[in-house]
Amino acid sequence: MKFYNSEADIHVPDRVSEEEALGRTTYMSIAAHQDDCEIMAYHAIAKCYGTEDDWYTAVVLTDGGGSPRSGKYADYTNAQIHEKRSQEQRDAADVGKYAAVVQLAYSSEEVRTSKRDIIEEELVELLKKARPQYMFIHNPADRHETHLGASLRAIGALRKLPPEMRPKKVYGMEVWRSLDWLSSKDRLVFDTSAHPDVESGVITAFESQCTPLKRFDSAAIGRRLGNATFQAPRDNDVTNSCNIGVDLTPLIESPELDIEEFTLGLIQNFYEEAKELLERFAR
Repeated sequence: MKFYNSEADIHVPDRVSEEEALGRTTYMSIAAHQDDCEIMAYHAIAKCYGTEDDWYTAVVLTDGGGSPRSGKYADYTNAQIHEKRSQEQRDAADVGKYAAVVQLAYSSEEVRTSKRDIIEEELVELLKKARPQYMFIHNPADRHETHLGASLRAIGALRKLPPEMRPKKVYGMEVWRSLDWLSSKDRLVFDTSAHPDVESGVITAFESQCTPLKRFDSAAIGRRLGNATFQAPRDNDVTNSCNIGVDLTPLIESPELDIEEFTLGLIQNFYEEAKELLERFAR
């Protein structure tokens, strides 16, 4: 596949052709940064691990050059941390036995604003080759600006696909803001308890992001444990680890739906649920 950026690349862990690697994809995530896919889409990684029927492909939009760094990476330049994080992403794909990982190497600013049309068109071409059935992206209420940009670019690209090429389901997942606040009718729970060694391996592959001042590995796994425990106050846990997401498929099936109204509608549903409980017990 020809990429817009010269530093973009595709890595195929089992060394089949790029065409075959993308063509076998059934699960895909599109994320802003290296390690975002592993944080928000581990359910998909675990679902595909060790099977021949389902394959997971990760797509990363940015070059990772603006990430926080500390410890032995504190003095790394943007170019050095880009190179390091890109290799970590390839290592994570090897650990998780992905179908492929595609890194498009845009800057964060380009994802948010200046290259939006170019990015969406590049994603359209990639999606036509892969044709995943299930898609995991950032949710449109994420508080990280580049995550929001990545979510909007993914939605824009998916909307440009012919209906027959669109995934069956598109899910918006939590990263920079838990989705535990979603109302019960909007909140989806994704089991992440399978293959705990793989779960640990794919996130600790990002050594530069597991430093004393920013433990993304502990935080990602800890959130899943907390999610599982705090889902049902009166029932035993059905899993010991889960991520929370929201169904964004309506935004793809009906491109005329306004993304802002849809997202604020989720907040309104939470408001109504909280209001109903208060009215029931506070009066």
